Amino acid sequence: MSALTAVPPSPAVEIRNARKAFAGVEVISGIDLSLPAGGVTVILGPSGSGKSTLLRAINHLEPLDLGYVAVHGELVGVHEKHGRLHELPPKEIRRQRTRIGFVAQSFNLFPNLTVAENVAEPLLAHKRAGKEEARAQAIALLTRVGLGERGDAYPRQLSGGQQQRVAIARALALQPDILLFDEPTSALDPELVGEVLAVIRELATDGRTLVIVSHEIGFAREVADHVVFIDGGVIVEQGPPSQVIDHPVEARTKEFLGKVL
Repeated sequence: MSALTAVPPSPAVEIRNARKAFAGVEVISGIDLSLPAGGVTVILGPSGSGKSTLLRAINHLEPLDLGYVAVHGELVGVHEKHGRLHELPPKEIRRQRTRIGFVAQSFNLFPNLTVAENVAEPLLAHKRAGKEEARAQAIALLTRVGLGERGDAYPRQLSGGQQQRVAIARALALQPDILLFDEPTSALDPELVGEVLAVIRELATDGRTLVIVSHEIGFAREVADHVVFIDGGVIVEQGPPSQVIDHPVEARTKEFLGKVL
């Protein structure tokens, strides 16, 4: 009797033959990528390499021209019919996005709402809680990111690092399976970067799937399970940080790291 073979876990995110062009210029050129559930993937690359476009394709903020994205086996933003992919209705896309939290580099908080109201807004919009329960959950999430006492403040009263931590708390409100971070520290003053990275570092320990576009090489080395280096819309190199960052194989990876390290 043969021994049982361990079945590898299905990927949390699967990207196949992804292509995207803007004004006739292809910025993603046939990318294939599988990201394991519960893993932390950091996507590195120079400006204009396609890394942010690829990240935004995961939750269909940037619909692909060709190829597809699937999250836990479900196509995102499209459905298959008679061998062709067709756009889903907006309501279905919004439902899918409740499973995929997104943190942008520019915070995107509502200036007319308090911090607690910003975090509670997804719960109310998706009817996950009443007003009092939504506020209680918002305060709990703000406490998790170190801002539990600032619930009644407005975004303009916070530093950039604090605003980004509020944005992270809001992304967590619907308890998504996957969290996407698009250069979460690039809009911050250097002295505020550490407080945001500390929150992401803590999130990386709780079993949620994280996908982070970042230029923080030291942070990537510390928290990533998997590093993907993209240039010219293609994956140049990928693997554990001990390989891609510390012992890169490809000349283009070595050149990039030589400029940023």
